[in-house]
Amino acid sequence: MAEWGPMRLLISSFVGKISQREMNLRAAEEAFACLEGVARLKEELRKPWNKERQYKKPRKMQEPLGNKMLESVQSVGDTALTPMAAVAGTIADGVADFLFSRGMTKVIVNNGGDIAVRLMAPNSVRVGLREDVETEVISRVISLMPSPESAHASFGIATSGLGGRSLTCGIASAATVIAKTASLADAAATAVANASFVDHPGVVRQPAETIDPQTDIPGIPITVQVQGLDPETRMGAILRSLSLAEKLVNQGTILGAMVAVDGECGMTSFLENHSL
Repeated sequence: MAEWGPMRLLISSFVGKISQREMNLRAAEEAFACLEGVARLKEELRKPWNKERQYKKPRKMQEPLGNKMLESVQSVGDTALTPMAAVAGTIADGVADFLFSRGMTKVIVNNGGDIAVRLMAPNSVRVGLREDVETEVISRVISLMPSPESAHASFGIATSGLGGRSLTCGIASAATVIAKTASLADAAATAVANASFVDHPGVVRQPAETIDPQTDIPGIPITVQVQGLDPETRMGAILRSLSLAEKLVNQGTILGAMVAVDGECGMTSFLENHSL
């Protein structure tokens, strides 16, 4: 485990079936370096990416992880997001890539629920999915592995929703996204969860800065309470989120998504096809 401030990583790496404890310790040191690199760009990374549109070319940063965060939110296309929407997943990716590039054949880096996976065939992982970020109940298990045409694979898994670590504009109990990187999954999960908002008397929102004075999205309405939703409203919210998820799948940004709202659930074909 590597823990420092907001970062809490669980790091696992293997060569074959043998756990690599020393490499995990080296990766923990790399995680601290990743966090320091991102922290140096904190103010820049808190700016909404849509401000880039006034320039002919997107700004570039000296820190590679900062660039990756910016590129991930731009790929997702939600102009309410700042690059900080991808911070946890991007750090998980940085640590996972560090390990995989040093000969590990199976790597799992879990940064508070934002997970980076790297696999060399024939390794696989099982991922438990929850329909509510506030519970530990697993509702579905999926299997991830390299495709028959590839010797290795990279995956990212991230979840956003009511009660999670980050603020949400939507009403999803959980929106889980699978992508090729945790950075993309992190940003996309935020956007997909945000898309679940529906106007309903039982949904209460207030400006983000009234919940967190240090927020990077001041002025954005954040959901603080959801109650009394009827089945039609719940399903409508899920369909709104899945519509965005399908768009991101079609453009190649993510692999798939599952969205749950107050006991109702829907998912894209990737998760259906990989369910156990």
